[in-house]
Amino acid sequence: QVQLVESGGGLVQPGGSLRLSCATSGFTLDAVAIGWFRQAPDKEREAVSCISGREGRTYYPDSVKGRFTISRDTAKKTVYLQMNSLKPEDTAVYFCAIGCSMYEYRGQGTQVTVSS
Repeated sequence: QVQLVESGGGLVQPGGSLRLSCATSGFTLDAVAIGWFRQAPDKEREAVSCISGREGRTYYPDSVKGRFTISRDTAKKTVYLQMNSLKPEDTAVYFCAIGCSMYEYRGQGTQVTVSS
């Protein structure tokens, strides 16, 4: 059974950092691409990072480049999203999924709120 479970969200002040985790099961982590997405109220869903399966190549949109870092630990079957220099506009529900644009499986999400 494919499962993705996020954790690590919370309330942080502008300029602060958070590390999100995506614990996976039911598939081989380094055989698929994993993406992190975010969804804010009244905004379109946005892909904020992706790590490819075999080679582990990473992708970031301009909105988070230089601030967010995706990584994975295949032994722990977990993908991480390190978020630094957070801004209020980063406030959203963040979720991980199998795939970098379209996806069939995703987690339930974790809330990230950036506010003073």
